[in-house]
Amino acid sequence: MFAAAMLLVACAGPQGGRSGVVQGPHISPAQRTEVVLTALSLLDTQYRYGGARPVGGFDCSGLVKYVFATATDTSLPHNTDQIAQLSHPVPRSQLQPGDLVFFNTLGRRNSHMGIYVGDGRFINAPSTGGHVRIDSLDSAYYRRHFQSVGTLFAR
Repeated sequence: MFAAAMLLVACAGPQGGRSGVVQGPHISPAQRTEVVLTALSLLDTQYRYGGARPVGGFDCSGLVKYVFATATDTSLPHNTDQIAQLSHPVPRSQLQPGDLVFFNTLGRRNSHMGIYVGDGRFINAPSTGGHVRIDSLDSAYYRRHFQSVGTLFAR
C-alpha cells in the first residue's frame, strides 16, 4: 500500500495557493454526457505529472481540466484542491455521471481526483508509469481513501 501511495504522490498537480480562486462554474446538467464521453475517449492516455493534454499525458487534475475545457468550454485550475474548492459538495448517495470524486491518498485533502462515469466507477490518471483508466469506488484502495464528491453542474 505504501508503494501505491507513493505512485499517487504526483497526482495532485502543480501546487498553488488559494489566491485567484473564484466561485465555481454552474455548467448545464445537459453537458454531463459530453463530459463523460470526452473522459472515456482519453482512456489509456499516458500518465505524466503536470500533464494536461492528450499528447504528452495527464495527471489527475490535468485530466479533469482538459475534459471540462473540451466538453463544456469551462476553464479550471490545474490543481485538485482548487478544483475541489470550486465544486459544490454533493452527498455520495446523489453522485451522478460527470461529478468529481476526491480522495486523500497522501495524508492531505484533495490529493487525488477523478470523474464519475456511473455504476460506481470513475475515470482517473492514477500514477506514474500508468495510463488513464477506470477504477471502482468500491475497490479496497479507493474505498479507504475516499474523501468527497463535488459537482460543477448547476443544480
